[in-house]
Amino acid sequence: MNPAVKNPSPFDLSGKVALVTGGNGGIGLGMARGLGRAGAAIAIVGRDEAKNAAALDELKKLGVKAIAIPADVANETSCRAMVQDAVDRLGGLHILVNNAGINIRKAPQDYTIDEWKRVLDTNLTSAFVAAQAAYPEMKRLRGGKIVNVGSMMSLFGASFVAPYGASKGGIVQLTKALATAWAADNIQVNAVLPGWIDTALTQRARKEVSGLHDRVLARTPAGRWGSPGDLEGIAVFLCGAASDFITGTAIPVDGGYSAQG
Repeated sequence: MNPAVKNPSPFDLSGKVALVTGGNGGIGLGMARGLGRAGAAIAIVGRDEAKNAAALDELKKLGVKAIAIPADVANETSCRAMVQDAVDRLGGLHILVNNAGINIRKAPQDYTIDEWKRVLDTNLTSAFVAAQAAYPEMKRLRGGKIVNVGSMMSLFGASFVAPYGASKGGIVQLTKALATAWAADNIQVNAVLPGWIDTALTQRARKEVSGLHDRVLARTPAGRWGSPGDLEGIAVFLCGAASDFITGTAIPVDGGYSAQG
């Protein structure tokens, strides 16, 4: 953010515009709710227009100024266009949350190259393209915040998530590269590493991976799965003036999962 113009509170996002990819459900919607409650206008992005409409309705009921942009972030043209659409409709762009992601669970030897590319394009390449598209507007505004959503698979390996793990490990390194490149432009870039959060994606994982639910509970000191609401606070912190001197970090939000020996 512009260090010359401070909001009354380091957690006040009034007057800011935030774009959240994958913002129509799960972690993305949780983060969008937090940013909206803090005063930001929100553009949520998703391919499913029915989910977009439901998320938009939820945000508006909270009193949040919000729009929905249907886009396929894995398509470069669509990804760049969504950023411009948010700028045009909401008058600028101060915050980008790269949350969109997919997973395909298989043994490494069973993936096709098309499956590998689909996961990498959606989870990692889209974050780079969106950040690249957002950069000129953030530079024009003399500052901005980019939050890239990684995973516990940014830190740990698992036999059934080779492309997903590669994409989320890449998110951390991309975050560090952008943070160092754009710090002089007053753009802070950080990553959030969610633990096991109760979303549609992990609900499917529990059906596909035997014993996953019990293993997660046993490994997590907090003794529970996270909820999308657990991501609201970190989103506000990393997108507000409170974090103006924090960049290039990767912060676990995992109930202690990554701290457990």
